[in-house]
Amino acid sequence: MSLHTEQSAVTVLGLGPMGRALAGAFLDAGLRTTVWNRTPGRDQELVARGAISARSAEEAAAASRLTVVCVVNYDAADTILRREAVTDALKGRAVVNLTADTPDRARDAAAWAAEHGVRYLDGAIMTPTPTIGTPAAVFIHSGPKDLYDEHQSVLEALGGTHTHLGEEIGRAAAYDIALLDIFWTSMAGYAHALAVARAEGITARELAPFAKGIGDILPPIFEGLAEEVDHGTFSGEGNPLTSAASSMTHIVHTSEAHGIDASVMRGAEGMARRAIGLGHGTDGFMRVTELLGRR
Repeated sequence: MSLHTEQSAVTVLGLGPMGRALAGAFLDAGLRTTVWNRTPGRDQELVARGAISARSAEEAAAASRLTVVCVVNYDAADTILRREAVTDALKGRAVVNLTADTPDRARDAAAWAAEHGVRYLDGAIMTPTPTIGTPAAVFIHSGPKDLYDEHQSVLEALGGTHTHLGEEIGRAAAYDIALLDIFWTSMAGYAHALAVARAEGITARELAPFAKGIGDILPPIFEGLAEEVDHGTFSGEGNPLTSAASSMTHIVHTSEAHGIDASVMRGAEGMARRAIGLGHGTDGFMRVTELLGRR
């Protein structure tokens, strides 16, 4: 069933892999979907599925009450949105920016939007491209709640869960940065672990099921440590900082004995040793959260 009404029309600016997935989900939901990309030709499959190909960004912006932006970063988004013709086309309309960048860039974009009469929401996509349009997708949003409520039904065509985190516009980007911090430090740790294992004659495939076991125990640990950080308790019962630092030292020594760069683990060990030096040796590792912002 097609829902070709002004209320259900949506524009997607940016047709990289994620932008194409967003546009495809809107099409699958029966929404009138206009698309545009700086590099020509990326819209062919979408047009074959019923998307409307705009000749310019301003034409795309004028086609719908809601424009969803998904490009590589805010430099790219600004290059598109802040062109005079595009800004004029967006006046009085809504923009949901799902481009990943920093909280300060989101705040700057919101200030620009307010100055030019553009209604603005910021957001982030927390799951990979194949999840878009499925129940597994996860989206977070921040900005004016009434604007989010107005367009929630269209955004939900993207599938999964959508959470409005509050009216402070940088909040979604702040969540995104913190969560990506977890992801990329974890990926760096996994890459380092595989390098050390290989140096000791263990293949990545051999280690993988045991690595999965480590991953499986983390969610309840995350929950418990979050409570400790919020309450400032930092219990070291079962694994005090002195013990944690000792195990980190073993990793550093083994790595460097094989000529493997151990700078990431040396950084973690350094944080632990600093906390111990300040008298927190019997506390848990999360004590370092209090020290990270200190000089």
